[in-house]
Amino acid sequence: MAKTIQVRVDDQLKESADLLFTSLGMDTSTAVRIFLIAAMEAGGIPFDVKRSSASDLTIREAIARRKAGRQFYTIEDCMADIDEAITEEANHAEA
Repeated sequence: MAKTIQVRVDDQLKESADLLFTSLGMDTSTAVRIFLIAAMEAGGIPFDVKRSSASDLTIREAIARRKAGRQFYTIEDCMADIDEAITEEANHAEA
């Protein structure tokens, strides 16, 4: 018997993921199944999930920006925001 998993994501994230997985020859449901199988084989998340103590403040600032309404629809947007936060922090440290 198959079970259903429902996940709520932003419309733009869903559309971007659908396009990505389609370009890889699969649908999003198949990609999620692949992730779940890989997690079971790995005995956990099948990639590193870590936090560097040197960047904790930067990560917290990025999270605060997200909670304040900033949305990232691509990894590039998110990374650009993190880079901006790092630059701002470096500028404050030099002052």
